[in-house]
Amino acid sequence: MPASGPPRRAWGSWGWHRLADEWAARVVAAAGVRPGELVLDIGAGEGALTAHLLRAGARVVAVEWHPGRAAKLSHRFSGITVVRADAASMLPTVGAVALGALRTGRLGQGDTVLITAGAGAIGHLAVQLARQQGAGTVIATAGSPGKLAFLKELGADVAVDHTEPGWSDQVRLAAPGGVDVILEAVGGEMLHKSIGLLAPFGRVVVYGAAAGDLTSIPVTSLFPLKTVSGFSLLAWRAADPEQARADIAGLTGLLETGQLHIAATALPLAEAVQAHRLLEDRTVIGRLILRP
Repeated sequence: MPASGPPRRAWGSWGWHRLADEWAARVVAAAGVRPGELVLDIGAGEGALTAHLLRAGARVVAVEWHPGRAAKLSHRFSGITVVRADAASMLPTVGAVALGALRTGRLGQGDTVLITAGAGAIGHLAVQLARQQGAGTVIATAGSPGKLAFLKELGADVAVDHTEPGWSDQVRLAAPGGVDVILEAVGGEMLHKSIGLLAPFGRVVVYGAAAGDLTSIPVTSLFPLKTVSGFSLLAWRAADPEQARADIAGLTGLLETGQLHIAATALPLAEAVQAHRLLEDRTVIGRLILRP
């Protein structure tokens, strides 16, 4: 008697297919890969494309979801960077938002930067990128001792608990002359207080409203030479597509050289309820990803 239950699928029907060496060679040749180019090998699998990319002289960042295959790639090839897909998936999304928001804020050398929700998916990347873009002092806020410690490990000069009533006073102590650039994603009262922390000619870039309060901003709060700008990744890509593409290449390079640390917690889709609990409890550091 045949076994009960759904029929077994062939390995190829799951969406992961072994790429023949001949076809891998054709793909790399058709792409016109040149020596020294940085190439993202997404879904690297067992390394069929990786091998031919290396032969073409490319610098390779191999992206692989399965931990076993990722380990085999690291063992098989020297001189490549192997990244889990859950981390790499953040580069063209939250990574691009973090870098684009800093560009919108016109971050200058030596500027003092404040990043609210600094331990979040976008915030923790913005903390690192602000430092790499030349910020003089990086201040970041979070809502728990663990997240504050994480921010210090990332390189924040000052980590402030934004659940404390006097959090803005702590920022003023760290930046008595005011803050030059603020990346704000909480909204509501935090946005109003952030505007009050700006130095003359200071800039707030708003890219979210996690508190759910899409507040209005009194025009008089901007009279002391202060500016508030919004940021949308779709608008950024439409306004300057060349820079948007260059940003992804730059972020990939930082990941390749180990200069960008990505924090992500991955759970299987079957644990979606637990994922919601973690989000509601605000215990997640970085990004929370559900694996299919």
